[in-house]
Amino acid sequence: MTAPAAAPLRTLDGLDVAGKRVFVRVDFNVPLAKEPPADSNAPAELITDDTRIRAAVPTLQRLLDEGASLVLAAHLGRPKGVDPKLSLAPVAARLAQLLEREVVLSPEVVGEESTRRAQALQPGGVLMLENVRFEDGETKNDADLAQAYAALSDGVYVNDAFGAAHRAHASTEGVAHHVDQRAAGLLLQREVETLEGILADPGRPLVAIVGGAKVTDKIGVIDAFLERADTILIGGAMAFPFFKAQGHDVGSSLCEDEGVEPAARALRDAELKGCRLLLPVDLRVGREFSADTEHRDVDGVDTPDGWMGLDVGPRTAAAYREEILAAGSVFWNGPMGAFELAPFAAGTRAVAEAVAETTATTVVGGGDSAAALQQFGLGDQVTHLSTGGGASLELIEGKTLPGVEALR
Repeated sequence: MTAPAAAPLRTLDGLDVAGKRVFVRVDFNVPLAKEPPADSNAPAELITDDTRIRAAVPTLQRLLDEGASLVLAAHLGRPKGVDPKLSLAPVAARLAQLLEREVVLSPEVVGEESTRRAQALQPGGVLMLENVRFEDGETKNDADLAQAYAALSDGVYVNDAFGAAHRAHASTEGVAHHVDQRAAGLLLQREVETLEGILADPGRPLVAIVGGAKVTDKIGVIDAFLERADTILIGGAMAFPFFKAQGHDVGSSLCEDEGVEPAARALRDAELKGCRLLLPVDLRVGREFSADTEHRDVDGVDTPDGWMGLDVGPRTAAAYREEILAAGSVFWNGPMGAFELAPFAAGTRAVAEAVAETTATTVVGGGDSAAALQQFGLGDQVTHLSTGGGASLELIEGKTLPGVEALR
């Protein structure tokens, strides 16, 4: 039975924002080079990757162009209460550079000072609240905090933080119920429509590439594609529970025992459902998880004692490349090996280059896959590079994302 189609998202096209303060939830959870100083003058240069900030600019610029003023909410890290080292000061500094206008950072999340600064905003003004996870009620989806967020606006809420949309928090879900107008930002809209589209009506053949460390982390994704994909390519350490289920030796490879039964079930289901589930046919192994360890290629998938599989081998890389180049649609999440270590990057690089080269629609589901594309200089050569990570996987699995549902 086909699941009923989800109600459409409310979008920016339906908003009236001229002369109004808009509360905008953005995903500015960016990596920092080092701990910033515990004051409000932390420089933008502390940010090592501003992809998420740049991704939000089109939505923010559109709202500003339409005469709005903005109250921005975001989190950084996982603080337990107020932690000056996780202040959004460097983020505010970087956003000001990108928007080419002042971005005022409030010294608090909610309270008298935030209220005063929000009420003083003129059209075109931008106020950034401090890290919302400084408030204990944020992750608890506290109704009073959600209402306090809404009161900083003129009854308009926009969520552009797809990376946090799988959490029912006060700034991602609760606040939507205390405003007159709510909508998805351009980034969140594109993420949802692209990911739902590759499931609902993909170009054929649909090839899903699933890698990473653990089968148990990705079994929901594998199950979803067993129903929809023509071919699934398995890589990374998650291949070893599949090998173990088939009776192969895994040596010292990372192989979660809890993943063996789900892997065996996936192999059975693939055969029943007519989905080609392909495993590596050769490996690159090392003595230990290190860039300078002794390493060699193994023709086959039995890992010798005292060695660990750390990448797919060249025959696998070549075979996966051919599958990707022949695809009509490609979804990729998870590396083929320890790509951060130079001797074990070849498999992931081969997949990344094929995903960049193919004429198929290509959707990359964030996380390590996105990091690999950026490492190899290919981030701008795919159809859609998700900023979502966990949110993109949950959407693929068919789970309800509270932050998205609140905008339907």
